[in-house]
Amino acid sequence: MLLHFWILAFISAALFGASTPLGKFLLRDFSASQLAGLFYLGAALGVSIPLLLSRRGLFGARMDGRNILRLSCSIFFGGILGPLFLLWGLERASSASVSLWLNLELVGTVFLGHFFFRDQLGRWGWWGATLIGSASLFLSWGGGVAGWQAGMLLVLACLCWGLDNHYTALIDGILPMQSTLWKGLAAGSTNLAIGLVFTEFRGSPKDVGIALVTGALAYGASIALYITAAQGLGAVRSQMIFATAPFIGLVLSWSFLGEHLSTVHGLAAVCQMLGLALVFKDRHAHRHSHEQIEHTHLHSHNDGHHTHFHPDRDPKLKHSHSHRHERMEHSHPHWPDLHHRHRH
Repeated sequence: MLLHFWILAFISAALFGASTPLGKFLLRDFSASQLAGLFYLGAALGVSIPLLLSRRGLFGARMDGRNILRLSCSIFFGGILGPLFLLWGLERASSASVSLWLNLELVGTVFLGHFFFRDQLGRWGWWGATLIGSASLFLSWGGGVAGWQAGMLLVLACLCWGLDNHYTALIDGILPMQSTLWKGLAAGSTNLAIGLVFTEFRGSPKDVGIALVTGALAYGASIALYITAAQGLGAVRSQMIFATAPFIGLVLSWSFLGEHLSTVHGLAAVCQMLGLALVFKDRHAHRHSHEQIEHTHLHSHNDGHHTHFHPDRDPKLKHSHSHRHERMEHSHPHWPDLHHRHRH
């Protein structure tokens, strides 16, 4: 019964993984800023269609000041700076190497979470992050100055996306696709405007169409499919499948762009797969308390935290509305999600 959710998660990963070799191909005709803008405007287009079909509204409910600040930080770091650093790195290195470097987003998210966002990581998680980081050093080793420049740009990109992940995880009141729509429109318009002011526009209408479709599929539809899969599989299993995206990008770089895959790429891929397995193995359990709170976010009623009652709704079905949590104290294995940002 869960097979179609696994398929959706894999399609989501494949769409995102394809964005790196396609980005390398499109950089022939666009500057990094122009292409980043077109990708994110395409992402806004990609998520607007399922939002319109769901009748949940395009932009979500009115947010308070804290959530507006979180969304603004998400747009700045994840929508403007992150893709610029990625595409600048892609100009200097092969698509295959950049695809594998994208796993540094997990390391960046872990690092920032531990030191700044009350996110705890255990022994297995730190070993996994170390393996992924070491594999990224392998990829930079043989590339000379350009390799180290590209590697540092990808580190900056993944740190930006790590910040984006944490700020997005703290936003309540709007759906993930609605925050993606805001990000796509605001960041896409900003980067495209910067690119048009400072760089000659050489892209043909066909290339513009390819860039917009790539953004709609790789950033827009991919997010919509991932959210759907996560609703059926849970966050951990769906994220494990989505973690195959960089390896899909590696294969497409070889088959679509004809790039040479070296022994270093193979060793880095093996190290990163082991690192990912260790990170996903890591979680912790302890007695913790939840204070009383009222907020709006996507949730189901089979997670032990949402105890309000809907007589006509399947407890496993995800839905979004304003709801109240009474104070609760319990113990269970958990990740640092919206309800688990407590101190340790």
